[in-house]
Order: sequence, then C-alpha cells, then structure tokens
Amino acid sequence: MHKAGDVVFGGLFEIHFFSVFPDLSFTSEPQQPMCHGFDTPGFRNAMTMAFAIDEINRNSNLLPNVTLGYSLYDNCFKVGIGFRAALSLVSGQEEQFIPGETCIGTPPVLAILGDSSSTGSISVSTVLGLYRVPMVSYFATCSCLSDRQKYPSFFRTIPSDAFQVRAMIHILNHFGWTWAGLLISDDDYGLHAARSFQSDFVQSGEGCLAYLEVLPWVNNNPSELRRIVGVMKKSTAHVVIVFASENHMSNLMEEVVRQNVAGLQWIASEAWTAASIFKTPHLMPYLAGTLGIAVRRGEIPGLREYLLKLSPDQHHNNSYSMVKQFWEYTFQCRFAPPPAGWVEAGGALCTGQEDLEDVETAYLDISNLRPEYNVYKAVYALAYALDDMLQCEPGRGPFSGQSCSNLKGLEPWQLLYYLEKVNFTTSFGDQVSFDENGDALPIYDIMNWLWLPDGRIKLQNVGEVKKSTYKGEELTIDEDKIFWNFESKKPPRSVCSESCPPGTRMARKKGEPVCCFDCIPCSEGKISNKTGWYSVKTTSVWGYHINIYLKTVSVFLDSLECTSCPEDFWSSPQRDHCVPKKTEFLSYNEPLGICLTATTLLGTCICAVVLSIFIYHRGTPIVRANNSELSFQLLLSLKLCFLCSLLFIGRPRLWTCQLRHAAFGISFVLCVSCILVKTMVVLAVFKASKPGGGASLKWFGVLQQRGTVMVLTSIQAAICTTWLVSASPTPHKNTQYHNDKIVYECAVGSTVGFAVLLGYIGLLAILSFLIAFMARNLPDSFNEAKLINFSMLIFCAVWVAFVPAYISSPGKYADAVEVFAILASSFGLLVALFGPKCYIILLKPERNTKKAIMGRGIES
Repeated sequence: MHKAGDVVFGGLFEIHFFSVFPDLSFTSEPQQPMCHGFDTPGFRNAMTMAFAIDEINRNSNLLPNVTLGYSLYDNCFKVGIGFRAALSLVSGQEEQFIPGETCIGTPPVLAILGDSSSTGSISVSTVLGLYRVPMVSYFATCSCLSDRQKYPSFFRTIPSDAFQVRAMIHILNHFGWTWAGLLISDDDYGLHAARSFQSDFVQSGEGCLAYLEVLPWVNNNPSELRRIVGVMKKSTAHVVIVFASENHMSNLMEEVVRQNVAGLQWIASEAWTAASIFKTPHLMPYLAGTLGIAVRRGEIPGLREYLLKLSPDQHHNNSYSMVKQFWEYTFQCRFAPPPAGWVEAGGALCTGQEDLEDVETAYLDISNLRPEYNVYKAVYALAYALDDMLQCEPGRGPFSGQSCSNLKGLEPWQLLYYLEKVNFTTSFGDQVSFDENGDALPIYDIMNWLWLPDGRIKLQNVGEVKKSTYKGEELTIDEDKIFWNFESKKPPRSVCSESCPPGTRMARKKGEPVCCFDCIPCSEGKISNKTGWYSVKTTSVWGYHINIYLKTVSVFLDSLECTSCPEDFWSSPQRDHCVPKKTEFLSYNEPLGICLTATTLLGTCICAVVLSIFIYHRGTPIVRANNSELSFQLLLSLKLCFLCSLLFIGRPRLWTCQLRHAAFGISFVLCVSCILVKTMVVLAVFKASKPGGGASLKWFGVLQQRGTVMVLTSIQAAICTTWLVSASPTPHKNTQYHNDKIVYECAVGSTVGFAVLLGYIGLLAILSFLIAFMARNLPDSFNEAKLINFSMLIFCAVWVAFVPAYISSPGKYADAVEVFAILASSFGLLVALFGPKCYIILLKPERNTKKAIMGRGIES
C-alpha cells in the first residue's frame, strides 16, 4: 500500500502467516515469493498506520503545510522477505506503480515503522543503523535491541523483554512466589528473557528457578515435550512462567492435558496472553486463572470509522493490493478475473461495494487495541520529531555550523537526532519519550483469565506495571478482581522452603538452589527476627550454547546467621529477641545473704554482750589480768570485724568497694595487733617474775602498748590509703562466669595492693602465733598464751584455706567466701580468747578471785 506525500514513512507488517519460495534452480528468472494465510490483525495494524498519517495530515497544528505519505509492505512472517522489503523502502529500488495516471517510482522513505518480530528487527536494524535510518518498532521486545552500539537507530514503543521480566518479578514478589519454573522458546525472544530472569530474579536474590526448559520449535519431538511436562509434574513449584509464542504453547498444552498436570499458576508473556486459541473448554481446567503481561491497551478515537471507509477502489494502484486480498478473504469472493473454475464451483465475485458491517470480522474489533496503539504512538513519534526538525531556526540549529534541515533536503540521520529527544502525550494520556537506549517509557497491563460460570473465558484487566521518570517502577494490582483456579480461591504458595521462623537461621541444602534450606535454631545468646544479606555463587546455563560462569552476588533471604545480643543482653527462650541479662550479686534478699547477715549481727551482738560483761565485771581479777584495756580494744576491733562483713553484701557500689577491703584490713590489723601486744605482755610479765628480769617490763607499759597497737594499725592504714589512691577498687560487671548473667562484683584494682593487705595481716598473725607458741608452757597463773596460741591457730587455718577457696569461687560466691572467712576467724578469736573468761565470770565466780588465780599459780 502506498500513498504519496512530501515525506514518506515506510512500514513493515505481518499481513500473511505463510510464504512459498520459488524453485531457485538458476535455470530461469526467479519468481517472487508467494504469501498466503491472511492475517486480519496484522492488516489492521497497517491500516492503523495509514489512519494515523491521515489524522496528522488533517491536523493544522502538527506539520502544517507538510503532507505525509506511507509505503506499507508485507513481511509474510519471514525474516528474508521483511529484510528485502526494508532495503526496497530505503533505497527506492522497487517496481514502479501508478498513482492516478502518472508513472513515478516509489520515493525513498525517511524512516521505517516495524518490524513486528524481534528477529526481523534485529536483521533490518543492523543494516539501517549503518546509515542512521530511524526504525521504530511496535512489537519487537527483545532486550538485545536496547544495545545502542549494535542498533544505534532503533526505537520502539513497546517495552523490552527486560522490563517484561521485571514486571513478572514484581508480580512474583507481590504474591511471595520465590520458587517458579521457567519455560522459554528457542529463539531470541526466549533466550534473552531467560538471561534477564537469571540476572534480575535469581542473582539479585528475588527468588529461584526450580527448572528452566527450552521448548522445541515444532511438535516433532514428543519425547522432549513429555520430559518437560514430567519435570513440571514432579517439581514442587506451583508457578510456571512461559516466554514463548502461541505455537510453542499449543504443543505444550496438548502434553499437559495428556498427563493431566493441573494445579499450576501460569504466568504468560505478552506473546500468548491474549491468544484466543487457548480459550477452549478442555483447556480451562488447566489455564483458567492465568496471569499475563499484555501490551498497553489504548483508545484511538475515529479508528473504527476510518476502517469502515476502506474500499478496493481507493487502492487501485496495484493489480492485487493488500486491500483486495483482505476483501477477498473477508467476503470469500474473488475479483475479476477469477481463478479458473471459481465461478463454476459456485464462488462469488467481488464487486467492491460489499459492506464491512454485514460480516463478522476481527478487522473492526477495536475493543482491545494493543499493537495498534503502539503503531499509533510510533507514527506520532516520527511526526513530532519531524515537526521539531522543521521548526528549527537557521543559525541556531544542532548540526554543523548551527545549521538546520529543510523539507527539500531531509536526511534520515537528521530525523534520528530529533527522534531521540521527542516527548509528547497521547490523547489517551500516555507519555511517549525514548531513553538513551531507544526504549519508550514502559507500561504493561496485567491480565487475568476469568472462567465464567457459563464456561466462557473473559480476559480482564487486573492491574498495570509501569515505569515513570520520577517514581520509577510501580505495580498496581487489584487482587479482588483476580480469579484463582484453586479450591481455596486464594493465591497458591510457591516456595522451596518456608521462611525460617524467628529464633532460627538458614542452613543451605547442599547441591540445591539458595531458596531451598533447613531452619536451625540459634545458639544461646543469639537471635534472629529479620532477613539479611549474604553472598552466594551462582551458575548459569543458556539454551543449547552452554556458557557456565560463577558470579558472587548478594542474596536477600531469611537470616543466614543469627545475631549476637549486646553485652548486657541475652537471647529469649524463643531466640527471637534480646532480653536484659539477669544480675547476680550477694544480696540481702537471698538465703545465703540472709544467713551471712544474721551471722554477722549475731557475732556483733555477742561482742556487745561480752563487752558489757567485761565492763560490768571490770574490777574482777580475771578482767584486770593482762591489761584490761587491751581486752576492751580487742572486743571493739572484733565488733568492727563482724560489721565490716556487711560491706560485702548488697549491690557493689563505688564507696562500698573502696571501703570493704580497707575496713576489713584495718579492723583485723587492730584485732591482731591487740593480740600480739597481749602475747608480748604475757611473755614480758613472766620474764619479769624471774630474778633480774624486772627491766623488761619498762618496755611494755600502758603507753607503749597503746603506741604499739597504733603504729601497727597505722601501717595497715597507710597500705590501704596507697592502694585506694593508686588503683582503687571499683564496681565491675563480669560476664565471663555466666553467659546469661551479669555478675556484679568489686574489681580489686590492684592485686598487689590486696596481696600486701592480706600479707600484712598474715605476718602479724604468724608473729602472734609464734610468740604465743613460745609462751605456751608458762604457769597458768600468768598464762593467757595458750588461748592466744589456739585462737591464732584457728585464725591462720581459716585464712590459709581462704586463698584457694576465694580464687576458685566465681561471682558472688567469692564475696561469700570472704565474708565466711571474716566471720569464722572473728568467731574463732572471740570464742578462743573470751569464752573461758566468760565461763569463769558467769558460771564459776568462785574462781574469779586473785587468790584463786594465784593459788593455781602456786599449785602449778
């Protein structure tokens, strides 16, 4: 079909399904290929281009004073025929035709609209790109055509398969389908879609493919189809994605019905979403509920009226034009002269006056304009680009020397420049512009196959996926409209492994995809309650040309590792959140703390009672013997020893940590110093009772005794002060003893300081023990040394046992051991030193006389 104009656009359309090539025997001139099998929708696409050009010519605001023409060719669904037609369009080397009565040649075109197939577009645009001739396709979706290095002049108004794949991934993500099967055709359409799925769905961590199968071209390989359907039947994936043509799907569905593979959710590519051949009753139990990607449907006002005006008389410039072929196919008639035997067989002759509204034909069905809408947008894109080019102001143009183009000297590469920058909005409200790869802003409709109660199938729109300049990719879907072909009437679950519940982590199954895993409980102290990223290595295989590679990518799935809780927290029993750790210290509220506190108060009370007894009986000989003042000091120091143990009970604080060891050290040194001085006094008194020994008592007067105790105690006070100033004990949260507990304890600060403090007490205790041991055989009348000797033996035994017990006791038990040692040694001193005296004072008062004491001395 041709129409003359100031500027001519070419078009390649699929008008026939089949072609017959002549015998190329090289013995005679070859004939032209013959095409048959009229394709009514393809012819409607061609007429849509003619309509758009006619509409533009009537528009005074777009390309005023410029008449557009067209030259439309049939590619007969063959790459070779389409390629030859494209070369004829751009070179003008076509047989002459007669518009009116003037014989002129077909003018070269400024741009070509087409081809309808990806493979045809690849072959044609490879050549046209060399000469920068713009080519705008309305139905070629292969993502490979976005390669600007290979196809610099290719544009399209239909989204590429790369976006179709992303649209499907949006649907998969929306319903939580991470485990799906993929079936593809063995051509550019299918193989490039598989690559996109592998990169966008699998390697990005969106999900996994349970299987990837290549469908055979024709039904001459039934064993392969049986194998593929067998894989589908055995797989646990309930979602099947098919990137293939109607022919591939038709062969596949025959085998699906034969093996009765039902219960699958099909996702269709735009190639077969709207195919009517599958909408038959015997296929509905399998295909009903299919979700499909469909080319954007649009509205073209006035198109039906234009289609109705079609008449063979309008296109009489070719003896057997497309219009005549369409007319014969639609009305089942033949133009004169008819083929031999046609009339005799009862065939009708075409008059050209038949009414299109009298027949039922898909030609007039404009309820679902999808490819036609893309044709319409492609024509307008070329027109707007041409309009922008012709409005260029001389001296301000984009070409060499700021020049512009003019109507008489238009070049295709000049139109290409403006086509890259075109931007307009259709009457339907869709924005049309091209990105740096020649792709228009993509938009797809989401269709659902609704199985009506009367058995009919309705293709209904349930949403859309689009990409905008500012918002990016968006999915809009109305789930309430979707028909699910399952008993539950709800979306199916399609996952290899269910998500790990909180408190567990993933453990990949060896040799299986990353979506297949086991769930293992987190260990103590770790939790999981969210997803995480991790790296995996993937392997890809493409079609029959195997290309295996490993690539590390980030995958976003359930937690691969459990997360450790912070230092002061521990995992809950369910391992799904962190809870504060339990705290542990020697508390007043626990049984151990209560017992030690009660024992401490008991010891303190006993000391107070003994002190009261001694004060009350201070005039008796047994109290006055061996310096009663030292006895009172000793009782007071023992009372302090008992009380200092209370500093070890309760939550450690800075002041208690600093005071506990200082109070303990000074109290015990005061106590042991009094015992040491008493022991020395006993020994001095015994020596003074011997002839010539009176001089020894002058060194042990009351003042000397007080001074000795004060000096010995001051040394310990100096040690404690040095320790507190240099490395003071501080409260410490210890998490080493128990993973799930925080043990509050006092860090000694300086181990040396603590060792010196204990060592000094031990030195005085050993010295007292040695002196008392030397005086153990003195006469009873003077001898308190035996009691001191026994008390020091108890004291040293307790503290020698204390050291290993303290070191080996964890947490609060170390404090308990120290308190026990303090109480045990204090009770030992109290009982050993004052028990016998209290016994005499309270129970044997007759022995609490000077005479009795001296008498024993004389008897002994």
